[in-house]
Amino acid sequence: MKKKLTFIIWPAITGLLAALLILDLWILPLSSPADAARGRVSYAIAVHEATPSVVSIYTAKLVQEGPNPLLKDLTFRRSGEPRPQRQRIERSLGSGVIMTKQGHILTNNHVISEADAIQVMLNDGRSSNAVVIGSDSATDLAVLQVALTDLQPITLGDSDAARVGDVVLAIGNPLGFGHSVTQGIVSALGRFGLQLDTYEDYIQTDAIIHLGNSGGALIDTSGRLLGINTLIYGTNNETQRANTGIGISLAIPVNLAVFVMQGLITYGEVIRGWLGVSVKPVGTTSAPGNKTLALAVASVAWGSPAQKAGVQVGDIITHIDGDEAKDGRLTMHRIAMLKPGDKIAISLQRNQQRLELSAVVGILKDPQ
Repeated sequence: MKKKLTFIIWPAITGLLAALLILDLWILPLSSPADAARGRVSYAIAVHEATPSVVSIYTAKLVQEGPNPLLKDLTFRRSGEPRPQRQRIERSLGSGVIMTKQGHILTNNHVISEADAIQVMLNDGRSSNAVVIGSDSATDLAVLQVALTDLQPITLGDSDAARVGDVVLAIGNPLGFGHSVTQGIVSALGRFGLQLDTYEDYIQTDAIIHLGNSGGALIDTSGRLLGINTLIYGTNNETQRANTGIGISLAIPVNLAVFVMQGLITYGEVIRGWLGVSVKPVGTTSAPGNKTLALAVASVAWGSPAQKAGVQVGDIITHIDGDEAKDGRLTMHRIAMLKPGDKIAISLQRNQQRLELSAVVGILKDPQ
C-alpha cells in the first residue's frame, strides 16, 4: 500500500512543482511581484514600457471663409469690390508612436492631413514642432519627425503572430484628456472593405478608441506594438462614434505600418511590389475528396512580371513562394510588400497540369 501511495504522490508533487514553475515563468511576469502577492493580474508593466513612446499630436489649419451672405454691405456691392474673406483656425488632435531614436513618429494620415502646423507633446511634458516626412493615403499612415533627444522608441511586436482572443491595450490621447489606456481583446483579423483605403488589413478589437486615439498604439501584454489605432466603424455619424467610442475599433497591423514607414523615410513614397494579375477565388480538388481554395487568373497585364513569367488567363494559382494562395486580396497585399526585383515562385495548374514558374516582382505604378 505504501509503495502504491509513493508511486502516486511523488509524480503528483513533481507535476505540481512543474506547474508552479511554468506559472512563475510565463504568467506571473505580466504583473509585478506585489500584484502577484495580492492575487491580481495587472498590465501596468506593459503600459509602463509603452507609454513613453506614445505622443499627443495637435494640429492647426488656417481656413479661409467667404463673407456671410446674410450681411448686406452696400459699400462693397456698389463699388463692385469683393468682400474681404474671413480666416479662422481649425484645430484637431490625435496620437502618434515614436518609432526611432531619430524622432520618427508614426500616425494616421487623416490626423495631420492639410495641417499648417503640427505640435507633438511627449509623455514627459516636452513638446516640439513636427515636420511631415511623408504620407500614404492608401493605408492612412503618415510619418512625422521631431528634433528631440532621449526619445524612447516603442518595442515592435509581430502582427502576423496575433491571434483572435489575445489581450490588447490601446494607448492614446482621447478627447484631449492626455494619455489614457483601454483594454480589450483581438476580436478579428484581416478586416477589409470598411473604408476607401486601397490596402485594408485591419486588426479588430473591442479596446475603445475615442476621438484623439487615432494614430496611437495598440500593444500586447508585454508592451510591444501590434498596430496603429485608426478608427471606429459603426454608426453613420463619425463624430458620434469618435466621441462615444460606440462601434468597432480598428488598427493597422504593425508589420504593414513599418513597411510603409520605411518606404516613406527612405524614398519619400511607398514602393510596392507588382505581379500584374487580377484573380478570383475558386475551389480546387488537390486529392480525391479534398477540396481547397485557390486563385483563378482573370486577367494578365501586358508586359507585367506575370506575363513575362508565363502566367496565362485561366491558370489556377495554388501557391506563391510555398504559401497557399486562397485569398486574392491578402495575396496581392503580400506581393505589394515585396521589393521590386525580388523573385517569387508561382505554383499553378493549367489544364490538369502542374507548373512551377518564377517571376521577378515589378513596381506598382501610382498605387494611390
